[in-house]
Amino acid sequence: MTPGDSPGTADACIVPGCGGAAVRHLALAEARRAFDDLPEKGRHAPLCREHYRVWKKATKDSRQLDRLGR
Repeated sequence: MTPGDSPGTADACIVPGCGGAAVRHLALAEARRAFDDLPEKGRHAPLCREHYRVWKKATKDSRQLDRLGR
């Protein structure tokens, strides 16, 4: 357990069919940019490491343009 973690707060990945341990939480709208079939469940989308990397690669160009202000 790392500092700041509290016991019993491990979430499962929101991508259907995965169920891996979540390492990142994104806004649901942000996660939908890469995954169309996410369930309507809350405001946050917990993602496992593998699906976070998929999201990161799928949205790389648009995130870069957002940082540049275009």
